[in-house]
Amino acid sequence: MEQKKMDKILRKIEAGREYRRMEVRAKAVEEENPEPSYKVEGYACTFNEPYELLSFDGYTLREQIDPHAFDECDMSDVIMQFDHQGRVFARQSNGTLELKADDHGLFIAADLGGTEAGKQLYDEIRGGYITKMSFGFTVDEDKREITENKEDGTVDILRTITRNRKLYDVSAVSLPANDGTEISARNWCDGVIAEFEAERLKSIAIQEARAKALAAINKYHKEV
Repeated sequence: MEQKKMDKILRKIEAGREYRRMEVRAKAVEEENPEPSYKVEGYACTFNEPYELLSFDGYTLREQIDPHAFDECDMSDVIMQFDHQGRVFARQSNGTLELKADDHGLFIAADLGGTEAGKQLYDEIRGGYITKMSFGFTVDEDKREITENKEDGTVDILRTITRNRKLYDVSAVSLPANDGTEISARNWCDGVIAEFEAERLKSIAIQEARAKALAAINKYHKEV
């Protein structure tokens, strides 16, 4: 079953969708009424707060989300799920899911009382068993800053997502590690690394060509 879920996520990643797990808490809303409201709230992502996605082979990939990344994003019928799979627990189109970009990030508020499974998820969030969130999206525009440490050869890549194309879902997630996040981040990072290595090799080739030309000129002058 888990492999089937991962295969489904992989197909979505191949189509351009990315996943991000955020270090934020999905908090149950407390009310004076002793009866549970089944409403939860939290942040699917935060703005201008770089987070590390990957670190491997001397490369570190960090990412942040611009406060205006969702200004033109298609958020017409976002759903709330668990681990990006299975049942829908809340949905914009029926009024049980609210999304709003504020100064801090992408705020979500959901009413999980419409289904028995949703009520169970509410209890797990309220009890502290589920504390993380994630979202699935596609990117329209981003920018990158690449910093190379000449002393040890390590490279830091900071990606800033400036415009998202579509937000598909927000999801409560069970595990701190998120395979979908790592795979989609690595796919993006591999492309950037390939471009960086090509530029570095080109620069080395130019430097070597200049050095050979200078050596040839010096040799010519000595002979003359």
